[in-house]
Amino acid sequence: MHPYLTAGIPGCGGTIKTSAEDFYVEELPSYLPCGSGEHCYLTFEKRGITTLEAIRRIANALKIPEREIGYAGMKDAVGVTRQTISLARITPQQALELQLDGLVMVAAERHGNKLKLGHLRGNRFRIVIRGVLPETEQLLPRLLELLGRKGVPNYFGAQRYGAQGNSHLIGAAMLRREWRACVDHLIGQPDALRDQEWRDAIVAYQQGRLEDALRLFPRHCRSERDVLQRLVGRPEGYERAFGAVHPRLKKLYLSALQSYLFDQVVALRIDRLDQLLDGDLACKHINGACFQVEVAAQEQERADAFEISPSGPMFGRKMKRPAGAADQLEQGVLQQSGIEQANFEPHGGVSLDGERRPLRVPVADLSGVVEGDVVTLEFSLPKGCYATSLVREITKTF
Repeated sequence: MHPYLTAGIPGCGGTIKTSAEDFYVEELPSYLPCGSGEHCYLTFEKRGITTLEAIRRIANALKIPEREIGYAGMKDAVGVTRQTISLARITPQQALELQLDGLVMVAAERHGNKLKLGHLRGNRFRIVIRGVLPETEQLLPRLLELLGRKGVPNYFGAQRYGAQGNSHLIGAAMLRREWRACVDHLIGQPDALRDQEWRDAIVAYQQGRLEDALRLFPRHCRSERDVLQRLVGRPEGYERAFGAVHPRLKKLYLSALQSYLFDQVVALRIDRLDQLLDGDLACKHINGACFQVEVAAQEQERADAFEISPSGPMFGRKMKRPAGAADQLEQGVLQQSGIEQANFEPHGGVSLDGERRPLRVPVADLSGVVEGDVVTLEFSLPKGCYATSLVREITKTF
């Protein structure tokens, strides 16, 4: 569990996502459709399905390839989310007439270009926390004030590490070209799961009973089954077996590793998340550009005004390194993971360029209302930032 920025203030307790309506997310677009062009910008509200599943259903209904549908951000299945996609050569009327399970069409208008990932300012959230402690009415204002002033730790959090919480370990093994470790981590550990059949399949693999493992693995574990299919009869062919994993999943494992290492840096700097160090690469919140801080004292006023913040590493071969204590801290995190800079050089289709990411982010329109043992939070965060990073500071239950 990562340390809290608000560790000096007790949490309110409680649980989130009790129902879909308790977790509402709405995209904040970078721009609005202009009213003309070959693309239709369709805004819909989804419930209980992922963005990719919503796109699949819409593509099937309109009989168009999924690749022709653009989207600005990914939203998971939990909760109610409102977002916009772009559809090529589809009229607004056709889009609005769609009637699909889990989806409600809200608005449609023409625009000239396809939506791409990142074409949004951020997201607005309304999150209900149920079963909070009696002292919440006194604690909540203090927590909101501190988060409004210092910002929210820019943790990725556990949602980036997969169902077993080990996707980053697969990514690290990929970079080190340790193919058996890739397969071992992909199969995972039985203690990480509740599904008994799934657990039995993992135990069978660990005991070398590959055919039993293949038979026992649930059908939805497609990657595990594909890998085992290649291993049966060729138990030493781990590199070839891991090659059965879809390239998109491999990218997710590498991204999970970057996220994990970044989170370690945030955790190590949590007590001074708003404080610059000499040699830091500071991130400008207005445009994401980074610059080197020569003398921290000369730039700290800009950090206090939330114009800039220290940045952390999304490690890769092209990522710019800070200097001084910041660089020493980041390189220490990298070394602890058993990864060297040379591992980032492209090999076998594996490549990570890397970038910088702010260690904290500003929260806008932050408010909280307490009614009995229920808290309703409303706030907005920049794109790429997770609401759970703020909520965990309030509840301190995860």
